[in-house]
Amino acid sequence: MTETTIGIGGAAEGTDMVLNIGPQHPSTHGVLRLRLVLDGERIRSAEPIVGYMHRGAEKLFEARDYRQIVMLANRHDWLSAFSNELGVVLAVERMLGMEVPERAVWTRTLLAELNRVLNHLMFLGSYPLELGGITPIFYAFTEREELQQVMEEVSGGRMHYMFNRVGGLKEDLPNGWTGRARATVAAVRSRMGRIDDLVLGNEIFRGRTRGVGVLSQQDVHGFGVSGPIARASGVDFDLRRDEPYLAYGELADTMRVVTRTEGDCLARFEVLLEQTHVALDLADACLDRLTDLPPGPINQRLPKVLKAPEGHTYAWTENPLGLNGYYLVSKGEKTPYRLKLRSASFNNIQALTVLLPGTLVADMVAILGSMFFVVGDVDK
Repeated sequence: MTETTIGIGGAAEGTDMVLNIGPQHPSTHGVLRLRLVLDGERIRSAEPIVGYMHRGAEKLFEARDYRQIVMLANRHDWLSAFSNELGVVLAVERMLGMEVPERAVWTRTLLAELNRVLNHLMFLGSYPLELGGITPIFYAFTEREELQQVMEEVSGGRMHYMFNRVGGLKEDLPNGWTGRARATVAAVRSRMGRIDDLVLGNEIFRGRTRGVGVLSQQDVHGFGVSGPIARASGVDFDLRRDEPYLAYGELADTMRVVTRTEGDCLARFEVLLEQTHVALDLADACLDRLTDLPPGPINQRLPKVLKAPEGHTYAWTENPLGLNGYYLVSKGEKTPYRLKLRSASFNNIQALTVLLPGTLVADMVAILGSMFFVVGDVDK
């Protein structure tokens, strides 16, 4: 619902309008409130107000053991569930000084990239929808459905996979799964050109996004913005290349960091689209390596009661939407003493305070959609 209140300014300034977009509004992707001060159709100031769906995940982490917290971490960014799980188990494994089997390392890398493609396809389809283009979302969901079937076959889940375990993965891959996954990756790649043609080839889309919502490198660093949004502003940083984890260190020939310099809505969409192609290439490289690996364990045998030694650590990963980190503090018990979550969308959405002022209300929808955020990842 949209509410309006009128604040009376001085005679020289005229009349300002305070406009609340949200907390429930078609433009906000979920329960987010934007408090805008307008001068006619132009935005003078903007304040994102979060917390409407706060579920206290960080406090709940303290009341669950190291197996159970995977379920909670799974859900804050519901489009990046596998990657969320991954950060938690990497943090616990680092505390334990545990090495996971090579087969688990490569399988985790593969599934993380497939999850990245699923995440990006959602925004590649939904962003044009917000600007009036309905067709791309049907194509995007066609590709998502094929990949969802592959992920569901291996994990049993469509959104919340619950497939990571401390020490590896829940179980080995089904017989013949790698062949079916390879065929699906090839099929999705062969049809990605449709989104290129439908969206980037559309002059209305380009007119609504080119030069709109320009985010400077200075503001990227100031707000801690990361992921495709930061790279669209020319920040050449990606943990998969710069601080390799899992098997990314061995994928340097395939790994390519996509950047743009314009920093506008169009650049953010282009980075997301090209990153999808890179993720498909990385998935193929992982499938090649898994095919060559000899049979072996997929996880480590754990004690019935798992306790992390006393200490603290920080594990971060390059999630689809940006940097995702877990700061884990242990007192030697079976539950974390503290588990602090650094989520990508929380930082990224703060940049709206500098992106929106000076723009028109009509452009607000284009800018907001190009931030590619998940509200659960904002409010945690």
